[in-house]
Amino acid sequence: MEGKKHLLGMTLDELNQIVQECALPKFAAKQIADWIYKKRVSSIDEMTNISVSNRTLLSEKYDVGRYNPLEYQQSVDGTVKYLFKTENDKLIEAVMIPEDDRKTLCVSSQVGCKMNCLFCMTGKQGFNGNLTANEILNQLYSVREAEDLTNVVFMGMGEPLDNYEQLKKTLDIMTADYGMAWSPKRITVSTTGVTPKLKRFLDESNAHLAISIHSPEKEQRLSIMPAEKAFPIAGVLDLIKEYDWTKQRRLSFEYIMFDNFNDSLLYAKELAKMLKGLECRVNLIRFHAIPNVDLKTSTKEKMEAFRDFLTSKGVTCTIRSSRGEDIFAACGMLSTMKGKKEN
Repeated sequence: MEGKKHLLGMTLDELNQIVQECALPKFAAKQIADWIYKKRVSSIDEMTNISVSNRTLLSEKYDVGRYNPLEYQQSVDGTVKYLFKTENDKLIEAVMIPEDDRKTLCVSSQVGCKMNCLFCMTGKQGFNGNLTANEILNQLYSVREAEDLTNVVFMGMGEPLDNYEQLKKTLDIMTADYGMAWSPKRITVSTTGVTPKLKRFLDESNAHLAISIHSPEKEQRLSIMPAEKAFPIAGVLDLIKEYDWTKQRRLSFEYIMFDNFNDSLLYAKELAKMLKGLECRVNLIRFHAIPNVDLKTSTKEKMEAFRDFLTSKGVTCTIRSSRGEDIFAACGMLSTMKGKKEN
């Protein structure tokens, strides 16, 4: 990793440029992409259909750029949380969630987060930088379940659309024939609704979209999500309604339920009104207590009543099962407090 540029996270165009610079045969770019993204090698020496002299040339300035997690923790429910160190010695977390025949990896896109949502541990540490495409993809390539992953959700640390250029590059590589060749249907990007970047994402990608809404009422949403001031949910919905949601892409709304705050049927009624006519689903999420935040989770009964009301109004609604709470891997709990203890 010392001073060398990483091949993992490079597009085919970038690999073509490298091949040109190193005076390698033109076809070597596709060979390199195949070794990195399909065959999953971790060193240039493993690229055996490239001559030894050309591998030596390549190794002078480049490496694959794969690195293992520092540690991992496994939950009683099978969820696994991974801790990675970034290029500039910051810490990030990724979470693998097993369910029936699926293995979903929840990846981070930033170190910390600027959004500072009241209920989220990541926001409490402030913003410490964007991850590169290499650092995002390394999470997918370096977990123990890497080759068995069925889905990826950008719901880890950070606001993915606040790091749009690297997110876009990652999505391109994940879905390209030369890259991972995944269907965009296997990928979901979650956002608070960074409107200008959201428009670009909707125009430039076919991955699924999840919007963190958490309240249909403007002032209440603002009290827990400062992003409401810059990117009001009303404007986010206006934008979303310009797109067709009846085809490949899926739209969902994340709604964390807080006791006696946003969990009465009055809010369910407002939410149903707000989403009327949209082909979407609502995921109700149990809140997991975090330090110095007075919010408490809703009761099972209130969550079920909320779900049943939305369903009766024609809104597909599910209560998301809580995973990994015992290892602090559940929704909103990802943090790198470990780094603060060690420094």
